Amino acid sequence: MKNQRARQESRILALFEALPGFEGKPGRATYVILFTLNHMTTTRSICRLVVLLTLSFWNLAGGAEITKPSPGSVLRDSPAGGDPWLWLEEVTGERALAWVRQQNARSTNELGAAPVFEPMRRRLLAILDSKERIPYVSKKGAYYYNFWRDEKNVRGVWRRTSLVEFKKTDPAWEIVLDLDRLSSAEKEKWVWKGAAFLYPSYDRCLLFLSRGGADANAVREFDLKSKEFIPDGFFLPEAKSDVAWRDRDTLYVGTDFGPGSLTASGYPRVVKEWKRHTPLSEATTVFEGQIADVSVGALVAHDHGRTYEFIRRGVTFFTSEDYVRRGDQWVKIDKPADATVDTFEDQLLLRLRSDWKVDGKTYPAGMLLAAGFEKYLKGDRTLEALFTPTERKSLAGTSDTKHYLLINELENVRNHLYVLQPQNGRWTRTPLEAPAFGSIGISGIDPDESDDYFLTVTDFLTPSSLHWGTIGRPAREFLKSLPAFFRAEGLEITQHETISKDGTKVPYFQVSRKGIALEGKNPTLLYGYGGFEISMLPNYSASVGSAWLERGGVYVLANIRGGGEFGPKWHEAARKEHRQRAYDDFIAVAEDLLARKVTTPKHLGIQGGSNGGLLMGVMLTERPDLFKAVVCQVPLLDMRRFNQLLAGASWMDEYGNPDQPEEWAYISKYSPYHNVVKDKKYPRVLFTTSTRDDRVHPGHARKMVARMAEQGHDVLYYENMEGGHGGAANNPQAAYMSALAYTFLLQELTPE
Repeated sequence: MKNQRARQESRILALFEALPGFEGKPGRATYVILFTLNHMTTTRSICRLVVLLTLSFWNLAGGAEITKPSPGSVLRDSPAGGDPWLWLEEVTGERALAWVRQQNARSTNELGAAPVFEPMRRRLLAILDSKERIPYVSKKGAYYYNFWRDEKNVRGVWRRTSLVEFKKTDPAWEIVLDLDRLSSAEKEKWVWKGAAFLYPSYDRCLLFLSRGGADANAVREFDLKSKEFIPDGFFLPEAKSDVAWRDRDTLYVGTDFGPGSLTASGYPRVVKEWKRHTPLSEATTVFEGQIADVSVGALVAHDHGRTYEFIRRGVTFFTSEDYVRRGDQWVKIDKPADATVDTFEDQLLLRLRSDWKVDGKTYPAGMLLAAGFEKYLKGDRTLEALFTPTERKSLAGTSDTKHYLLINELENVRNHLYVLQPQNGRWTRTPLEAPAFGSIGISGIDPDESDDYFLTVTDFLTPSSLHWGTIGRPAREFLKSLPAFFRAEGLEITQHETISKDGTKVPYFQVSRKGIALEGKNPTLLYGYGGFEISMLPNYSASVGSAWLERGGVYVLANIRGGGEFGPKWHEAARKEHRQRAYDDFIAVAEDLLARKVTTPKHLGIQGGSNGGLLMGVMLTERPDLFKAVVCQVPLLDMRRFNQLLAGASWMDEYGNPDQPEEWAYISKYSPYHNVVKDKKYPRVLFTTSTRDDRVHPGHARKMVARMAEQGHDVLYYENMEGGHGGAANNPQAAYMSALAYTFLLQELTPE
């Protein structure tokens, strides 16, 4: 299917490739790309991928006096007016930025002076800039496109090559756009955000460029033959825009059209049809959502010779209304509100998030169903199950080739691949041989042309590798592999299971020395996320390996509820009023590490970002006795105001609405900003964020640090002045922030 090849695929692939650290540690990011890109027709899927984009960087990365607040204190149930640190929410306010610079100086003066810091920073930067990284590509027409950063191309180059060249050890690349030169010429700090190609000619595209790495970006039409911007082409100023080609001279556009055109979450509410050479103000409105919606967007799916035009009204983060164009009408697709819509040839694909009863039959949450698209629109509910979940088996992702639908299943956090094909009104299913261990990703290369696919293989200790295969041919061609960026000799991966507070079995991975001494003295880093149905899977992380494992540390990855390791029910179990279950699971993993005598609290550190940063904040306030050090990155922490800050309103479907008393009642029990107290001993914390993060407001981390410092707690804070939600805008920034995080952990957890 070519849904995202017409609009989203290259843009999202480019986001992964442009993310600082992606090429150096592509395991998790590559895994996600190769099994999701072709089947992300929904805003929810895209949002989930963006979350994973950010995760790729977090797992890489990682004295001034505090200005005294006005009298008073933050009260558990007080409105924002009772918050003495509210002024720190002024992102670029002079007073707030002066405070940020004070904190940055204090943190860098301490951590930057540590003997380990500079050698580590240099090594991490060398990894990020290494020319031995895998140049992941996306095929568009005759070319294979890649975005690349290194020491000579700090902001990066967008380039392309042929298949013959790509298969070589050292391909010859044609530069399409040099962002360093563009930034210098235009005096802007441009950050690459991807491209949307015109199908099927692939001679033009829409480029998405961000100032400093924010989610908001400018959209500019680009000629792929002349390799120049089109002077009178389509252009949108900086905004959180949603754009899709309808044809060569027509776009579907969702952007900031002025007052009332955005949702409360800051995303487009209105979709318009915009003709070339006409003012945007004259674009015709084709659909409007509600202010309370998360977002509204259009996409055009080119699928095996068919074209589908969709509009998705994202009512909440996990529910939507989906419409397909028929003439001048938009026909609503009858489905469960939380089911996602996709296509394959003439088939409608529905992925369920909750049980669905149809004609007396119940289809379980997590199932993938197929039906004839046109028959389904007319009311026929003949459905065929393409994937059926079990308690420990979930659908990791789908992709497609010219004749086949590729299914990637995850069973007890291990991958299994299958090839499906519609024949004579039924679907056939055949296993596709793949390595038995590690995280496996698969993606069709060009469904218009062939049954070829890319396969990636990765785990914690094996450098990620890229392979080329064709359905129907058993042999695969090895293409490229990362070098061994760290010494893995003597290390081993083990999988364990512990029992959470309510009796649920929670798995986790451990990477450590073989025959590790179980005496409780091992410096151990426990990483977690637990939200938005995002799975935490094994991946080759050069930063974890070089900065932590080589130095004798133990690395642990927790598969707690709220994630997607076992499908939507695993996620649903920790959503809204059940949020505490994710935190109980993480505590259970930590306690199991202590019970097994892998480590003790004085040698146990934890790390997480965004939703994982919230997890860190909750661990800090609920169980400070379990940990010695906390790295809390781009976090949510003020859960009383999260829905009023930037994109926060879109996450109420995950956490609840704090403006509703009955929901604030359970949110308030874990909101870190409201539960940190003066008379309790906390582990030391390093908070990191970005001024340019326009998704999770930097005020969360700023205010938490100010409050803890006021209470007399020892905390460190570093805010990068660029970077967006990923935390850094280029490799030097990423290496610097990563070195800060690991220096902090080594300093706090290494045995004396």
